Amino acid sequence: MADYREAPLATRPKTLDPNEYFNLSPDQRRAEEDRAALRANLKRQYQTQLNNPLRKELIEDPALTRWVYARANPYLYFKPSYKTSLLGAMFGVVPLFVLYYVFKTDRNRKEEQIKAGTLARKFSLSS
Repeated sequence: MADYREAPLATRPKTLDPNEYFNLSPDQRRAEEDRAALRANLKRQYQTQLNNPLRKELIEDPALTRWVYARANPYLYFKPSYKTSLLGAMFGVVPLFVLYYVFKTDRNRKEEQIKAGTLARKFSLSS
C-alpha cells in the first residue's frame, strides 16, 4: 500500500484507506459482519430458489426489476452532473460547430480560388 498514488479525479477505495480498513471500532466491525451475513443469507435463498428442480414459477429479483424499470424510464432517473453536461456538450454541441467550421472554411477556400482563377473545375459548361 505504500506505493499507491491517488488518482486526481477518483477517491481512494475503502480497502486501501488505512483509517477505514484498520481502525474500525467494534460496533463498525459488527455492523459490517451483520451486513455481510444478510447478503450471504439473501444469496443463499436466491440460489436455493434458482436451483430448485421442482420450480414452476419465475423468480422475482427486486433489484433486477428496479434496474429494468429505471432503464425503461431514463428521464425520470437522470441526474444532471458535470460529467453528463460535458458529455452532452461534446456529443451535441461541439460537432455542430466543427461541421460549420469545416464547411465554411472549404467554401471560403473555393471562393478565393474562383476569384483568383486557380480552381480547376471538373465539369465546365462554357467550354
